[in-house]
Amino acid sequence: MSPNADLALARPGARRLTLPSAHGLVVVAVFTLLALPLVATLGYALAASWGASLLPDALTLRWFAELWTTPRFLAAFARSLLVATGALALSLVLVVPVAFLAHTRYPRLDAWMNGLILMPFAVPPVVSSVGLLQLYAGGPLPLVGTPWILIPTYFTIVLPFMYRAIANGLRAIDVAALQDAARLLGAGPLQAFFLVVLPNIRVGVQIAIFLSFSFLAGEFVFANMLVGTRFETLQVYLNNMRGESGHFTSALVITLFAFTLLLTWLGNRQAGHAKDTAP
Repeated sequence: MSPNADLALARPGARRLTLPSAHGLVVVAVFTLLALPLVATLGYALAASWGASLLPDALTLRWFAELWTTPRFLAAFARSLLVATGALALSLVLVVPVAFLAHTRYPRLDAWMNGLILMPFAVPPVVSSVGLLQLYAGGPLPLVGTPWILIPTYFTIVLPFMYRAIANGLRAIDVAALQDAARLLGAGPLQAFFLVVLPNIRVGVQIAIFLSFSFLAGEFVFANMLVGTRFETLQVYLNNMRGESGHFTSALVITLFAFTLLLTWLGNRQAGHAKDTAP
C-alpha cells in the first residue's frame, strides 16, 4: 500500500467501508420474507398470463380495469364504506364525551374504561358472532343480515383505538386552562367544548379515525357470519370470489391492501405531525 493510501485511511474524515450489523441483516431478511408474497401477488395481478416460466409473459392493467368496472365489487366497496363510516360516527358521538368527562370530572371512569376497552380482544369474534346470532336472528329485533347489526358490532371492535387516541389527545393539552380561558371570554360549557377543546384534539380524532378505518377495512369474521351475502361487504366479496380468475382476485387483494396501507399511512402521518408540533 502506498504512503498516500495510508494517509487517506488515517484521516479522521476519511470514509471507511462498514459492514451491516447482524441486527440490520435480520431486519432486512424479515422484511424481504414478508414482502415476497405481496410482490408475487402484485406480479400476478399485473400479468396477462403466467404459465410455467419464471416471469409473466406480458404485463397488463386489464384485471384492475375489470375490477373497477364490476358493479358487484363497487357495491361491496360502497357497503364497506357505509358500515365503517356509520361505526366511526357512532364511536365519535359516544366516545369523545366519555373520554372528555373521564379526563376532566371523573378520573375513576378512565380506569374503568381502560379495562372495558380490552374486552373486545378478550372475546373471540366467532364467539361474539354466535351470541349475536342467537339474540338478533329473530324476535322483536331481527337485525341479522342487515347493516344495522354490523355498525354497533364494529363500534365495539374499534372502541380501543378510538378511546386511547382521543384520551392521549386530551392528555397532551391543558383542558382546564382552555376551559377557564373560554369562560372568561363569555363562552358556555358547550361552546368551550366544541369551539376550544375539540379543535385542539383534532389530530387525535383524525388518528383514531384513520387507524380504525384501516382496521375495519380488513374485518371479515363478523361481516361473514352476521350478514354474509345478504349485505356483501368487501371482505365477504373477496371470499366469494375465490373460485374466479387468480389474476382478478390478485388485483382485488392488492387493491384492498393499498387502501388499508393508505389509511394506515395517513394515521401514522397525523401521529408524527402531532409529535413534531407538541410543545
